[in-house]
Amino acid sequence: MEIRVRPGVVLRELEEEHADELFRLTDRNRTYLRRWLPWLDGTRCAQDTLSYIKAVRKRVLLYYEVHLGIWVDGRIAGTMGTHAVDRVNGRTSIGYWLDEGLQGRGIVGDCAAAMLDHLFGEVGMHRVGIQCAVGNLRSQAIPERLGFVMEGIAREEEWLYDRYVDHVCYGILDREWRVRRTRDAGPEERASRS
Repeated sequence: MEIRVRPGVVLRELEEEHADELFRLTDRNRTYLRRWLPWLDGTRCAQDTLSYIKAVRKRVLLYYEVHLGIWVDGRIAGTMGTHAVDRVNGRTSIGYWLDEGLQGRGIVGDCAAAMLDHLFGEVGMHRVGIQCAVGNLRSQAIPERLGFVMEGIAREEEWLYDRYVDHVCYGILDREWRVRRTRDAGPEERASRS
């Protein structure tokens, strides 16, 4: 699966052959990512990344989850994917990370919008959530820019190496996303959707 996000930015399925490149990216960003993500200590070599890719590919097949790499100008730059997909209730949540050197360019926001189009369109989800550690302002800016509703704080939601951290919880419904996309579309795009 491949989703073209904008010129030079693509969401693409992770393959086993991407393990070395994804591990090198993770390792370069280790200090930054460790501030917010709990899995860094378990990713010590390319084999750990390969195991991760195999595991998410299995979850894609078994549970209809979506796990994609973020490619910028032909190089892997991060990942974006769903957490448990609840097909009965039509809900899931998404998570993401991006190379620290590429942040501030709207890449994650554009990728998240493309992912929401896919989840609400092809996958048929009704609700998508995003949770971010309190204090992770860059991550919180994504759902806020995309029109998610801040629904509350989950206290001590995640163990982060040596302490629990609270999460800010955001959600958006399919009908809210459709209204936002229609409102944000230019006149030509609105006409083509009619």
